[in-house]
Formats: sequence, C-alpha cells, structure tokens
Amino acid sequence: MTDPATVGDARFSELQVRLAAVRERIARATAAAGRGTDLPRLIVVTKFHPADDIRRLAALGVTDVGENRDQEAAAKAQDLADAGLTWHFVGQLQTKKAKSVVRYASAVHSVDRPQLVDALAKAVLNEQAASGRGNLDCFIQVSLEDDAGAQRGGAAPADVPGLAERIAEAGALRLAGVMAVAPLGAAPEPAFEKLARISQRLVADHPSATAMSAGMSQDLEAAVTFGATHLRIGSDILGSRPAVR
Repeated sequence: MTDPATVGDARFSELQVRLAAVRERIARATAAAGRGTDLPRLIVVTKFHPADDIRRLAALGVTDVGENRDQEAAAKAQDLADAGLTWHFVGQLQTKKAKSVVRYASAVHSVDRPQLVDALAKAVLNEQAASGRGNLDCFIQVSLEDDAGAQRGGAAPADVPGLAERIAEAGALRLAGVMAVAPLGAAPEPAFEKLARISQRLVADHPSATAMSAGMSQDLEAAVTFGATHLRIGSDILGSRPAVR
C-alpha cells in the first residue's frame, strides 16, 4: 500500500525526475545497442535509503529493489510487505545469513563459492516447507579482475562451470546467470565484454541461464551494449546516500 503522505511531496518529485532520466538513458542505450524493445530489468539499489523512499519508488512504477546488507534489507522487506516488490540481494553474503535472506529475497546476485550455494539451498528448502516460497534465483558473481575478487568480490571465471553445476543440481535453486561489477579505475567496456563471453559459455551448458546482471549508475550504457539483462542503479535515482548513523 502506498502512503499518501509520500506521494506528491518534494522528495517524490525529485525521485520522479531522477527515475525518468535513468529510464531514458536505458532506452537510449538499448536502442543504440540494436536491442529494439529488449529493455534490461531495472533494479533500484536502495541501501541506506529509508523505506519511505522505496514506497515513493513503488508508486512511480518500480517493482524491483536491491539491497546489500541483510539486517537492513530484512527490516525494509518486512515494513514494505504490502508494496508488491521483488527483492534482490546484491551484496557479499555470509553463509550464516542465508537463512534470513531467503525469507524475503527472490534472487541473490552474489553467489561466489560452493559453501554459499549449499547454505542457500538448505535455507530455501527449509523456507519452502515453512512458507511455500518459490525457488531462489541465483546469479554467479564473477570477478573481472586479477585479484581473485579481493576488491569487488566474485568467483574466478574458471570456477563458474563448477558453481553452475552445483546450483543446477540443487533442487531449491534456479541458475539465473552471471553478475559482475566493473573493475575500479578502468574502462568498463572490456570488463563487460569479458562477462558476455563468460555468459555465452555458461548458456552453452545451461540454456536457461541467460541473465546477465551488470551495470550501475556510472556504466549502465556499457553494460547494455554487451547484453546486460539486469541493471543495478542506485545513486543516479536516489542521490547521495544518507549519513550512516
């Protein structure tokens, strides 16, 4: 349910303008890439921003939101249970948090190691028995750097096939595709081109794993060019993060 107090206020108008600008960028990038009307799915990353902002976004037609801290995400998902939103967990995830995350998340974009696959599979099975939730969409996060994911996280490209098999064999999980963050301080195009090649190899073995979660505020055009199906946009829609208390 949308709170009438949040619709039509100054913050609502600001978000409306920002969201429209990002949607226009996505449409232009999609057309420039020759993808026709194949628009990527927009996930608005709302970390550190209040639940009222997410209610405003829902009133503006946003259906997918992303969070990267379980404690914050769990509280927001509970507060906004009536808003009809799909929740994506996009941050690094500790195995001990799997039980909590699967209570609200439809997808985890940061699966990067076998232990996490196993923890998520167990947690989803238990949650399915308790609540009847569906299978969890899993994106394999791939490191596009030479530091084994030290900066941005992610599995080495060579580890993707093994992780994919492990996810595919877990009855409670669905292998969605791959995710990556462009390396810091470098042009994003070569990184996303590399991710696209990794995605193609994955799809050759797992034809339904066609999703590619890539692109943020600063590099969404490059991501769209190389086939991103999901974009994770935060600051260009919500503005600077509030001070963390």
